[in-house]
Amino acid sequence: MRFLTIPLVTALTIAAPAMAQDAAKEAQPGGKSPVAVYDEKVAKAVGDAWVMPPATEQESVTAHSVVVDGRTLKYHATAGTVTIKDDSAKPTASVFYVAYTLDGAAPGTRPVTFFYNGGPGSSSVWLHMGSFAPMRVKTANPEYIRPAPYGFGPNPDTLLDKTDLVFIDMVGAGYSRPLGDATGKQFWGVDEDADAFAKTILRWTTKNGRWTSPKFLFGESYGTTRSAALAYQLQDRGMALNGVVLLSSILNYGIEQQGYDQSYISYLPSYAATAWYHDRLANKPADLPAFLTEVRAFAAGPYAQALSKGQNLSDAEEDAIATRMAAYTGLSATFIKRAKLRVDLGRFQKELLRDQALTVGRFDSRYTGVDADSAGENPDFDASDTAISGAFVTTFSDYVQRDLNYKPGLDYRIGAYGLKDFDWNWKHKAPGSGYPMNNPDVAVDLAAAIRTNPYLKVLSLNGWYDMATPFFATEYDISHMLLDKKLRGNVSFKYYPSGHMIYLNPEALHQLHTDLAHFYDETVAASAQNRPAGR
Repeated sequence: MRFLTIPLVTALTIAAPAMAQDAAKEAQPGGKSPVAVYDEKVAKAVGDAWVMPPATEQESVTAHSVVVDGRTLKYHATAGTVTIKDDSAKPTASVFYVAYTLDGAAPGTRPVTFFYNGGPGSSSVWLHMGSFAPMRVKTANPEYIRPAPYGFGPNPDTLLDKTDLVFIDMVGAGYSRPLGDATGKQFWGVDEDADAFAKTILRWTTKNGRWTSPKFLFGESYGTTRSAALAYQLQDRGMALNGVVLLSSILNYGIEQQGYDQSYISYLPSYAATAWYHDRLANKPADLPAFLTEVRAFAAGPYAQALSKGQNLSDAEEDAIATRMAAYTGLSATFIKRAKLRVDLGRFQKELLRDQALTVGRFDSRYTGVDADSAGENPDFDASDTAISGAFVTTFSDYVQRDLNYKPGLDYRIGAYGLKDFDWNWKHKAPGSGYPMNNPDVAVDLAAAIRTNPYLKVLSLNGWYDMATPFFATEYDISHMLLDKKLRGNVSFKYYPSGHMIYLNPEALHQLHTDLAHFYDETVAASAQNRPAGR
């Protein structure tokens, strides 16, 4: 009998869970099993904790002040959302913004500027925390920002003395989100993004009664691509702009494709500026701007002509060009010839200071980094990017909740890049074009905006050490807008001893404010000249 005990116990053990499961499935009072009741409770708990973006527009308004040139500016900050809709008035996205408006100013005549970063895919945290808002992360020139606690406080170079400021996050970044059954793909593309920003700006302007205010766009990096397309989009929808500020521009992606030599021509002056800064020139000129004028002439002349010959360039011509390139860039003529006179950016970043086991930054080539080894072809990371990220992200996360009292319960996304379905649509239909471009050239859009609004002024801001959007490429793009002579004065250029994010250099930031203050005063005054008397 004892031999029968084990099988019997085993059978009972196996049967017990099955009987328990059967019991759990049996209908209880009310017609629901314990399992169904449990599932419902879990679903409700998840639903209660699930924070959805608000379809109803939100705002948190707080009062502040900042001192600029000995003058106290009282202002209100509004952190909130606008809801944009499709043509059937169905809400499609909740767009987050922070607006700073000066107290006591007449809103009908007070300028307002819309700010955003680029990527594409970035939030506006960089411009918001680093440039012209009333509060700013303190940065040095050029220096890695140390870990927390970070320097953060009043910004004496805020543009609030000249314009109200509105910082906008693209859909999918920051606190901006699609609504309902809308997906990110409806907003992630050159034309889709421009449409979303146009709707956002139109809605904010209507909501805040700012239609008669002088209006400006301020984009950085891909934000300049957005601005060029957006300027035309807004004007086509009835909103004439006063000005567009392009900070570290890229307007034409077509010339960036492999097989085209224009990008090598565009980068050469930036390589020369970087070599000059790091003392890699045998006979370093004292005057950087004058030196770069000389390099520009070589790049657009003999260098461009040599590249245009391709494999038909003679050995003697190659030697002559490589020797001059070496004198301008600090690279050896041998290395340049091995690259067939075409030195890619990553190779330059790695090669210039290889003998010191250092790389140079892409966003700002004054920054240096240390790779795992010195034998590679490209840098392991961009030293000018990692140098600042922690301070900006941490500071904004604290500031928006503590000072602006905005607590949506959502994560603030620095960018949309990590989202699994993030894939930018680069096709662009330019004004007057019957077919979309595969790679956008939005200089066409900006030119059309200026032709249709001859009072529109454009200010291009450039850093000598920016190797993400080199200044010579910007000059090329804008010169190919093919504006009539009488309109070419609508576009002006400024240059600074800084990188892609010019405002990280405190001295450059102060000069930026001076130049922008002049631009705002001049642009607003010009649009008011010979204006018919109002009612």
